[in-house]
Amino acid sequence: MLKKFKTFEEARRDLWVENPDQEYFDRLRKFFSFTEKLIDFRTGYKPGVYKFKTIQEADKDRREKRMAVLLIDKK
Repeated sequence: MLKKFKTFEEARRDLWVENPDQEYFDRLRKFFSFTEKLIDFRTGYKPGVYKFKTIQEADKDRREKRMAVLLIDKK
């Protein structure tokens, strides 16, 4: 469905959910669960600059850190 709006305020108000139902809350819960998983992918990294001699070393390091996060998530 295509909606057309004359103002940004009109478009912004269309996003509001006046009477949320159970499906709305289920979708919201799934959305926040998804965002938490995305944030968890970054937890294996400490702030700073990482130096690698080859791109293969960098890829290996990234895969290992992501796998560590995934294995923690399954426990």
